[in-house]
Amino acid sequence: MPEKNITIANCIAHGQKQLADSSDSAKLDAQILLAFVLNKEHSYLLTWPEKELAKQVEQQYLTLLQRRFLGEPIAYIVGVKEFWSLPFWVSPATLIPRPDTEILVESVLENFGEVKSLQCLDLGTGTGAIALALASEQPNWEIDAIDFSLDAVQLAKKNAENLQLTQVNIFQSNWFSAVNERKYEVIVSNPPYIDDLDENLSQGDVRFEPKSALVASEHGLGDIKHIAQQALRFFKAQGALFFEHGFEQGQAVRNILTDLGYANAQTVRDLNGHERITWATSPDS
Repeated sequence: MPEKNITIANCIAHGQKQLADSSDSAKLDAQILLAFVLNKEHSYLLTWPEKELAKQVEQQYLTLLQRRFLGEPIAYIVGVKEFWSLPFWVSPATLIPRPDTEILVESVLENFGEVKSLQCLDLGTGTGAIALALASEQPNWEIDAIDFSLDAVQLAKKNAENLQLTQVNIFQSNWFSAVNERKYEVIVSNPPYIDDLDENLSQGDVRFEPKSALVASEHGLGDIKHIAQQALRFFKAQGALFFEHGFEQGQAVRNILTDLGYANAQTVRDLNGHERITWATSPDS
């Protein structure tokens, strides 16, 4: 950047130009990074565009721009991602919460939101986004949230404390291995569902996300099959299983559930019209 006139407006313009070829949201990315360096709200940038910045601030900003230019996700750089209008701490130990996953939360609430008290299990909780979003809407639900990664468990607990949703029971488990004899009306999961040969694994943000949280065997369906089969032992008399999955996996997931005896398997489409959430009721429902 030029030596003179290091203003908010100039920093944003420089950042937008720097990221133009590497980001679909170059200007927004530049604004988020500058607001992070300044420890200010986005509105501050719009209110004070001509405010001059210290050289040290400029250097911090340019360092973050370079990380973003190389493809590192904004959420990992600033350490926070909004989900369900709640702020979540994120780290490279977990997937970054995505808007499509909010549809999983919506689907659970649409079908069970009138139930004031129930037991719910979130498998592979990551940041805790699904479990904590549900808890924010249903404070009387008893929610367990598990993850195989101890780093993810610790991060989810940190988010629960920050959001004052510590009623959610978060613990380490390899899928159902530490669930013991608990029973649930609702089991939800955003499991790994990408084929390990998928070319998208080498593109975009997912290059920086933990592969163990993305990739599953059997063309991405291995963990979904395992969960669907094992879940049968953990339902109360009436239960439901909800999955997020790949946009081309809807029919396959419905078939998996139906073949195992689940009833009323159905799929909900995401914001782009793709099949994204599939759920069904347990055989005893």
